[in-house]
Amino acid sequence: MAQNTPPPFDPNRPPVIEGFTPTALQYHQETFGEKFLRKTRDNPFVPIGCLGTAGILAYGLICFKKGNTHQSQIMMRARVLAQGFTVAALVVVQYKSSRRSVLLQADVILDVRKPEEVPPN
Repeated sequence: MAQNTPPPFDPNRPPVIEGFTPTALQYHQETFGEKFLRKTRDNPFVPIGCLGTAGILAYGLICFKKGNTHQSQIMMRARVLAQGFTVAALVVVQYKSSRRSVLLQADVILDVRKPEEVPPN
């Protein structure tokens, strides 16, 4: 055996592949604000429902503190409706998301193509 033969793979020098330039994959870490804006654009009804619920609750508590119990009671009922709206919005978004993933999987499984895209036999 020759003494000067290089090892088959040197981890310090990766192999050269024509047409391939290795780059370090850098993922952008999404900040809280960016994630909030992205999710709000996907479904604006959830934050609207949350803000509405908080606003109605605050106004109901103010009415209760002032002694206007009738208005406070109406606001607490409205708060329940606003919470229901928010929960319904969450359920609808979750349902749409699950249907979208199921449909995407079905397209991949069935290999759905337009008739003009199917190669002739």
